[in-house]
Amino acid sequence: MFGKKPTLKEGTHIFSVKKNGDFNDFIFGVVTGIDGRKVGVNGVIVNPVGLKNKIDQGKTGERSSEILENPTPDNVVLALVYRVEHENFTEVLDLDKDKCDILPPKIYAMLDGWIRESLPEFINTVLSLPPGSERDEAKRVLKHRMDTLVDKNLKRTLYSVCRSLKILN
Repeated sequence: MFGKKPTLKEGTHIFSVKKNGDFNDFIFGVVTGIDGRKVGVNGVIVNPVGLKNKIDQGKTGERSSEILENPTPDNVVLALVYRVEHENFTEVLDLDKDKCDILPPKIYAMLDGWIRESLPEFINTVLSLPPGSERDEAKRVLKHRMDTLVDKNLKRTLYSVCRSLKILN
């Protein structure tokens, strides 16, 4: 009746972090191999530079620092509303030193889609423009982008984030 607890094996989706200065970047990917306590991972590493800049400017609260100091699959989407830098990640994690949380496939697909669809850029454009015709156009572009998303979980999460940021009026 109930499924087994997920185990770390080839093909499992994972979430990890890597120290980058005062804060952590986050990694999500797929396990490509396991050798004892070493796990090969192929995925994406994300540097949430926009949120880091907001913290440096003193424009955020404690929650933002918490997200960057202790990122989890549940809170990183809040870092993804600002500009991010990302690159492919193909490395080996050491389970004795590195965090390695198993991600449900739907959460992995949502995070992966969020980055691959460049959603932080669209949202950041809207948030950074002053009220007026340019911002209205940026909202239209974002709304069109939302309407063309295929992944229902990604679409629902994006709508939720946009509503909470009050950029869907």
